Order: sequence, then C-alpha cells, then structure tokens
Amino acid sequence: MAHAPKPPMRLKVKVVPGSSRDEIVGWLGDALKIKVAAPPEKGQANDAVVGLLADRLGVGADAIAVISGHSSPSKVLAIDGLDDAAIEKSFGKP
Repeated sequence: MAHAPKPPMRLKVKVVPGSSRDEIVGWLGDALKIKVAAPPEKGQANDAVVGLLADRLGVGADAIAVISGHSSPSKVLAIDGLDDAAIEKSFGKP
C-alpha cells in the first residue's frame, strides 16, 4: 500500500526588509521573525528570506515557496520535505 506524499509544512514568518544584515531573529508569537538586507522591491526580500531559510534548514531553495503575503511583511511559506519537529530543532518552539 503506497503512502500519499506529505503535504508541505506551513511556516508563518514576519519579514523586516532593508535591515543591516540577514538574520533569523526568533519567534514573534507563532511567526518566525526574519530580517533581510534586501529591499521589498520586485520580490528581492522574498528571495532573500527563501535563501536564508533554505541554508539554515539544509534544503534547496526550490523546496520553499511563499504561498501568501507576497507584498506584505506577514507571509506564509510552504516547505517541502520537513515537518514541525525539524522547524523546532532549527529555531526552537514558537
């Protein structure tokens, strides 16, 4: 009996673009606060967030997609191949 593939996990993030450096600050309620140096123009900040998270989580950038909040500081990301435990291991509990 074949198992259905796991749906991508969802991660809420709060993005602060135009910061002095790229960094994952920590949990702000149930969202992960992330600062990026990239400006909020033409998806540059979104790309920086995806790249930063991909590096930190050890997945390819193609495994992470912005599914809502493309032009908002509050976003929801879909991450393939990881679960809540992997997020908790990387960033602690929300």
